[in-house]
Amino acid sequence: MDLFNIESYDYDLPEELIAQNPADPRDSSRLMVLSRESGGICHTVFSSLGEHLREGDLLLLNDTRVIPARLPGKKIPGGGRTEALLLKALDPGLLKWKALVRPGRKTPPGTRIALGDGTEIMAGERLEEGVRIIYFPPGTDVMSLLGRLGETPLPPYITRSSAPPSSYQTVFAKNDGSAAAPTASLHFTAPMLERLRNETGVRTAWLTLHVGLGTFRPVKCADLRNHRIHEEFCVLPEETRDLVLETRSAGGRVIAAGTTAARTLESFACEDGNLDCGEKITELFVYPGYRFKVTDGLITNFHLPRSSLLMLTAAFAGYGPVMGAYREAVALGYRFFSFGDAMFIT
Repeated sequence: MDLFNIESYDYDLPEELIAQNPADPRDSSRLMVLSRESGGICHTVFSSLGEHLREGDLLLLNDTRVIPARLPGKKIPGGGRTEALLLKALDPGLLKWKALVRPGRKTPPGTRIALGDGTEIMAGERLEEGVRIIYFPPGTDVMSLLGRLGETPLPPYITRSSAPPSSYQTVFAKNDGSAAAPTASLHFTAPMLERLRNETGVRTAWLTLHVGLGTFRPVKCADLRNHRIHEEFCVLPEETRDLVLETRSAGGRVIAAGTTAARTLESFACEDGNLDCGEKITELFVYPGYRFKVTDGLITNFHLPRSSLLMLTAAFAGYGPVMGAYREAVALGYRFFSFGDAMFIT
């Protein structure tokens, strides 16, 4: 098996296994536990995660918050419907953004778009596939505007959801900036986190990675080594860095809640075993062959075929065990993708 060939990361998934709504309550979703040491698999529910953690473990959680980044509007002149999905602010005043504009081919650079309150934004130059620059008028309070007019963006494979926008937000979301949720953490409830801390002796710590929609896009290069990963802004606070180092020196495990948390940790990891802190733009692309420096356990959902998230998971647990686990998940009717079930790799 050529682990650098994109076709190695394809798999068959029946459409009915793509979850359209989250489990209710959140922590009632199914949980597959995969052992990296033995390759063994067991099946449980997410609320029982604590049975697979131990005192002294440190659980790293991404506290990013999904912003209502989808802005519907009409083109001027003509009134044709269009929308801009904001991906990343490019200036401190939040007036210039990377965005997906639909329909892109019918919205040439210079097109003005009227939003629901009459504010006019402008479609600018084209960047990579499907991505454009969007300009807001000087003086616009963009976050306030999003609060009034914006809609929570759901992934394109969620087409029949009846869930409220709050279901696509973690219970601890705090820092605005994501265009997509850190989906592994959607399973946590506040009471469950409290139980983990009080009854299991697991500590929690926070980091931030603002998730872009590029996270979920399939890798298109035939040789994945030629793929350039999307850039994402991340923060590892000094307090969290210190807790990670303290945990590892005491023999505890560092558990990343989601590929976003793992990617943040590994982006700040040093070759000598140390760990930086602060904020940065990360372009780290993790695929088989990568040696994890900080992450000892990974909580994650079941990811799209050919996605960088599947490759990170395969790098962490091994290609064979991960693809075997996916085949078992399909056979047992697990629910896939953002609103789907979870896996704990330990």
